[in-house]
Parts: sequence; structure tokens; C-alpha cells
Amino acid sequence: MIQILSPKEIKDADAYTICRKPIAAIELMEKAAAACTEWIAGHVKRDRKIVVFAGPGNNGGDGLAIARRLHALHYDVQVFLPITGVSLSDCTRLNLAELKNIRLEVTENGQFPELTSEHVVIDAMFGIGLTRPLTGIAAQAVAFIRQSPARVIAVDIPSGLFCEDNSLNPPDSILKADYTLTFQQPKLSFFFAENSSFTGKWEVLDIGLLTEKATSQHYMLSEEDIKSLFAPRKKFSHKGDYGHACIIAGSRGMMGAAVLAVKACLRSGAGLVTAHVPQDERLSIQLSAPEALVSADEHPQVWSQAPDLKHYTAAAIGPGIGKDPLTRQALTDILKTFRNGERQAPPAVLDADALNLIAESNEKFALLPPNCIITPHPKEFDRLAGLSSNGYQRWLKQRALAEKYRIIIVLKGAYTCIASPDGACYFNATGNPGMATGGSGDVLTGIIVSLLAQGWEPVKAACAGVWIHGAAGDLSAEKYGQQAMTAGDIIECIGDTLKKLQPDNEFSG
Repeated sequence: MIQILSPKEIKDADAYTICRKPIAAIELMEKAAAACTEWIAGHVKRDRKIVVFAGPGNNGGDGLAIARRLHALHYDVQVFLPITGVSLSDCTRLNLAELKNIRLEVTENGQFPELTSEHVVIDAMFGIGLTRPLTGIAAQAVAFIRQSPARVIAVDIPSGLFCEDNSLNPPDSILKADYTLTFQQPKLSFFFAENSSFTGKWEVLDIGLLTEKATSQHYMLSEEDIKSLFAPRKKFSHKGDYGHACIIAGSRGMMGAAVLAVKACLRSGAGLVTAHVPQDERLSIQLSAPEALVSADEHPQVWSQAPDLKHYTAAAIGPGIGKDPLTRQALTDILKTFRNGERQAPPAVLDADALNLIAESNEKFALLPPNCIITPHPKEFDRLAGLSSNGYQRWLKQRALAEKYRIIIVLKGAYTCIASPDGACYFNATGNPGMATGGSGDVLTGIIVSLLAQGWEPVKAACAGVWIHGAAGDLSAEKYGQQAMTAGDIIECIGDTLKKLQPDNEFSG
């Protein structure tokens, strides 16, 4: 798993790498510059004019080394050092001397260079060590670049952006990059919506930094992480070996949510799936998903009474259930019996209207049984936890509530975050904007409850479910395009996604 480190942890990893390999600090900088230069050479045409804005610290040293390497590749390179009167770091001083040796002109004061749409700015003014908002000439440089038509590539992190909390950081003092080339692991601030206009598209470049001594509990999921969770199916297995999921979903006019959750659950490998739906709506399931069993509620239009869940290995509650008073009472009753241990409770996923009903109760999170999984989008989460001013503040609440109530909170978004009761957080990078369509969340619920039914631990089921959901969405976008794809298309791509994750049954020697 890719750890997401704090600025201090990154500096410690730098020092550990220099000591352990061993490697000089200037050599580590050269590795970073080489990785950036390779990326730039693969994405920027030789006829574009490059302007490197470098600062006095090691981020500036990275920029100077990149300038030298791009010059060697015959790019038209200008170098500008806007911040004067500040001592340079040792590595930056060495790289500045190298530029002078090859007679690459460096402007250390004076007016800002002209920037047109033909220019590409390499932003290397400030890196991860920044702890206060930019002012003075640095802020002026940021404002100048922001108003220019030039494309911007940030080195490690956009100048002015803090690694973690930007709640009190004035947005106007942060550079807006089109691309950010970050070293070894993403920075925490990259995962929050309010910072996306600063980072642009970001890519992690491997520079050989040793991070095994880091103790961060924040991670970004990878395909290898998810693949390692799967085991091959046994030859003599049967449907009973892969669990029985119960999905309490649907109401008059909202049966599509139930159908999507049930079909996603079936496609994700559960041995048996039962849909508990209103009496008059059972045909919606039987016609749309004939592989599923149906448990009919006594009420013709809404969920009014909880089924006996002792025969199921996992349950999901919420997609399309509505907010009828009878449904509210049924949900309250089943959650209280779960918490009081009055009824054998399988692991559960709560989503959609189940969360909205809980948010309207006085008890809110106290209603939830330990180790249950909830999957709110930001507005649903704010209804539960109170309004947050930005994504970072919402994330802090997510972590605290997951620990306090011993639950797993899947906060959905561009980088869905799974917070576990032990304080660990897992960010997911699969998925795309085409998944912002009705029913997508119901599909996620179906995938997660399917994994729970098959015996997966709740945190692993949540992480794998989120990754699979996003990866299937990416395949769907490739096939249909982001604008045209639907939640049903995501379900159809679950199979191809799982094929890539399923280990081979054969011994390969």
C-alpha cells in the first residue's frame, strides 16, 4: 500500500534513504529531477518554451536540475529566481553553479518574464516545507503565473499549497497547476475537492525513497493491494460457500435502486442474494434479476417490518427505501436489536435513505452497530455529522467518528476515503466523473454486501468494494464515454474487473 506521509515523515524518509542506501542528498535530488524530466519530455513538445520558476529551498534545487536536463534535451529553457535576499539550500546552490557552468542564463531579479500560450511554466518555488501563506514577491509571482495563459507543471506540490490542512490558507496565494508531478507518494491535500484546482492532474513519480520506517496510518489503495485479498475458488465449492446476502431496498417509485443493488451483489460473487422489498414490488426483482430470491414485506408499497436476518451472512439496508414513518420505525427497531444483541446480526452496510433516516433521529451515530459499514456521499455525511467548511475538515470528522463509534465510514467522492475503527484511512484512486450518475451508489452497496456475505472482514470488504466499483466505472467509461455511461453499465463491467483480480486456480510452478 502507498503510504501518505506528513511533511515531517517525508523529510525523515529522505534522511533515512540518504543514510540507508547510502546516497548523497544531491544524488537523490538528481533522481527526482530525472523522473520529472522524463515525464516532461514525454508530454511536452520540443518547440514549447520552458520557464522554470525556482525558489531558494530544495524544491528550487529540483527545478534547477530539471532546467539543466531539459536544456540538454534541446528545449528552449529560461530560469527565473524571483525570491532574492534569501540564502539558498546547499543542493540548490550546487545546481545553480551547474547552470552557470553550462552558460544557461538565470534571472535572479528584475521583471517577470513574458508568458504566452506557447510557454510551459515549471513551478519549483516552494515544496512541502511551506507552513504559512505566501506573501511579498512570492505571492506576486504566483499571481503573475495564474493570470498568464501558460500551462503549469508543479514539482512535488504546487507552490503555496500546504501538504495537509489548507483551511486557513488564502486560495489566491496558491499556484494553479495543470499537472503536479509528486515524489514517491501523494500528499494528503491532493485528495480533497477544494484543492483540485491547484493540483490539476497529479502523478506519483518513483524516486526510490525508502518509506518502510514511516508510521502513517493513511494509505492509497493499489490494484496489488486488492488482488492480494482474493483467493481462488475451490473446485468442489457450492453456492452455500459464498454466503447469503439480504438487501432491504426499494419502495413504490424507487425500485430501480433495489434492482441495481441486487444485480451488483449477484455479479460480485455472493452465493445467494435475497431482496426484501414491498409486497406489490416483488415482480420488479423477479423480472429484472431472476437469480435473486425475494422476501416480500407485509406492506404493499414500503418497507415496514424487518425480516429475520439470522439466516443471512450479510445485510444491506437503504437503497430506495424512502422515508415513510413505517420505514423509519422498522429501521430504528432493527438497529436497536443489532446493538442490544437481541437478534443475531450479520455484518451490515447502510446507505442512502437509511442514512438520511438516521440523520433525522436524535441518536444518529449511536444507533449504529459496531463494525457496520456506512457509505455516505458528502451531503449525507454532513446531515449525520454537521456541516464542514471543506473536505479536510469533513475528513477529520470522518476519522474521529469511525474511531468513536467503532464503525467503517466510506465517504464517497472523487477519492473515496474508507475510515476504519483503528484510525487507519484508505483513499481510492479508481473511478471517474462519469460515475456521477443516479444509481452508482446503489451499485457500490451491492458490491460491498456481496463481499461481506462471502466472509470478508468489513474493512477489507469496504476497501475492495470501493476499488472494484471505481475500476468497473473506468472500464465503463472506456466503453461508453463518461457522459453516456449509466449505473447499469458499471454492473456489466464488474465481471471484467474481477477477472483481473482473481488468482489463477492452476499451479504455475
